Amino acid sequence: MAPDLTTKQRKILQYLKENAGTKTYFKSRLIGQELGMTAKEVGSNITALQESAHDVEIEKWGYSSSTTWKVVV
Repeated sequence: MAPDLTTKQRKILQYLKENAGTKTYFKSRLIGQELGMTAKEVGSNITALQESAHDVEIEKWGYSSSTTWKVVV
C-alpha cells in the first residue's frame, strides 16, 4: 500500500478493495462499523483517498442515513 496514507486510510482502502468485487455502493456508517471507526472518520478519510490515485475510483453518491460512496476498482 502507499506509504503516504494514514493507518485509517490504509484500512479503509483495503476494505474497499476487498469488497468492491461484490459491492459497488458503501455507506460510511457501515464501513465504520466494520472497521471500528465513526462515520465521520470514514467520510473524512475517504475524501482524502478520493484525491489520491490508488487504483480505486471513489465517488460521493448520496446522503440518506449516512453518506454513500460509489467505489470502482
